[in-house]
Amino acid sequence: MIPQNRKSAACKQFESDSPLAGGLPAYAYTSTDYWQQEQRTLFSQSWVFVGFAHEMSQAGDAMPVEIAGKPVFLIRDSNGSISAYHNVCRHRCLKLIDKKHNVGPRIRCPYHSWVYGLNGALKSTPFFGGPDQHTPEGFNPENHSLVAIHCEVWFDWIYISLSENPGPFDEYIEPLKSRIADVDFKQVRAVATIEMDEIKCNWKLLMENFIEPYHVQFVHSSTTDQPLENHYTVIDRHCLGSAVDIEKTNPDKKTNTLAVSSLYLTLFPNFVFGRYFPDQLGVHLNIPVSVNQTRQKRVIYLTDNSHKDDSEIRALKTLWYDVHKEDHEICERLQLGRASDVAEPGGLLSPHWEDSVRRFQELAFERALG
Repeated sequence: MIPQNRKSAACKQFESDSPLAGGLPAYAYTSTDYWQQEQRTLFSQSWVFVGFAHEMSQAGDAMPVEIAGKPVFLIRDSNGSISAYHNVCRHRCLKLIDKKHNVGPRIRCPYHSWVYGLNGALKSTPFFGGPDQHTPEGFNPENHSLVAIHCEVWFDWIYISLSENPGPFDEYIEPLKSRIADVDFKQVRAVATIEMDEIKCNWKLLMENFIEPYHVQFVHSSTTDQPLENHYTVIDRHCLGSAVDIEKTNPDKKTNTLAVSSLYLTLFPNFVFGRYFPDQLGVHLNIPVSVNQTRQKRVIYLTDNSHKDDSEIRALKTLWYDVHKEDHEICERLQLGRASDVAEPGGLLSPHWEDSVRRFQELAFERALG
């Protein structure tokens, strides 16, 4: 625990209007108290990215997720829609869905066999009122259905909000949606998934690392060929990131590297979207696990009816796995560095290359304070 006077000094530096702004105080990445505050406020009140619709293609496909420390599950119903519910039986509050699988036409609690439809409606309560009485007097099953959570699907990406009033979803996605309006999503398809091990760092470090271009030519010198001078940052409300414009033909570019014009964009707090011209998209799912642990996966998409054979897909997976591992090593070392007293004020941010990171940190700080 950081003494309160040190916390105050770190906050003061972060809130300064100095051109050389400080980063978030170290305790924002290391304090369990701060982490729990983020769960109660930031992650409980925001739209949060939680999964990929193509992984739940059949009616009855169900998947548990945990957001803000709360058990939730996603399910595709018989009409083809994906919904989200609190992952709790209304009888004795058992966690209903404990692994990703297809539940069939109904959801059955394994404890006392209460049954729910795929739409969350309570269907049966065997012997709840006694040996010959399934529905006790005064018990209305309609009042004990599963409790729904706000859930929206944009293309392949599933978002939920635990808030009663999360704000219009269309307004939430608009800053990013408008920047990729020329993408024909009818021609976009997922071709590969990369499952990462849990990364030993706070979720914000992974987000910040993706948002800023300053590190690319240093950390990814062997896997990318995107000169720093070709980059610029993007700040559009809660859509933050960077982009790089490169000549379409570059005879000197390295093989087996990323050397194309790209957009690196996020939607606060945890949606990560990459566009790689002319025909590739990538989306990261970053799920906070604890104050110093984050789970990550990446889905690779092809656009414009482009085709790649199996060997080309494997090469793409290898490239992106290598890029991610370079980032993970850096982010884990960023986490370790925050144990030092020197890190308490949060370091410094480049006013040119890390202004988008600064805006991300402002949003994170404001939302955490509620």
